[in-house]
Amino acid sequence: MCPRYSFGMRPFVTSLAISLCLALTQARAQEQTILPTRPIPPGKAPHMQVKLVKDTPEERVYAVIFLKGDEALSGMVDFANKYHANDAHFTAIGAISSATLGWLDLSRKIYVAIPVQQQVEVVSLTGDIATFQEKPVVHMHAVLSKRDGSTVGGHVWELNVNPTLEFFVTVNNTPLKKRPDDPSGMKLIDPTQ
Repeated sequence: MCPRYSFGMRPFVTSLAISLCLALTQARAQEQTILPTRPIPPGKAPHMQVKLVKDTPEERVYAVIFLKGDEALSGMVDFANKYHANDAHFTAIGAISSATLGWLDLSRKIYVAIPVQQQVEVVSLTGDIATFQEKPVVHMHAVLSKRDGSTVGGHVWELNVNPTLEFFVTVNNTPLKKRPDDPSGMKLIDPTQ
């Protein structure tokens, strides 16, 4: 930069930096956050249907189908409790009318909410179930496709089904347990337990 202009630019650059800092502070204050310990309310999937499709000594496989009006995360917690799914993994596809996803802000140990307020396709959903303090913990992530083909994804906090969401759940007979991880604030699967 030419020396004769550098002094004249300082007030402008300082003003721009202050404006940017204020805008970022306001944006952060307005963002919705979700604590990792937020409880999942039970009983919000009254139309859930379950069918055992495979039963062997090593594993059980279930089709878990949600219909319009069901909230899928609540339903999966209900499924895990009722069918004693203490070690499981699953995939799902379908469509939903709205969702709340989350992005983990590890430095703050919280999720930043990603609201989705439109009809979308669930193009990918994966997750697992393990126990923490003798209760099943359902952990899932999803990628959702909008009408224009753009996608949004993240940790699932809420999926409102419309018209259906179809899970295939593999339940293993060896339970997995989670342990608290203080640096992240999360509950992590501990294969040593």
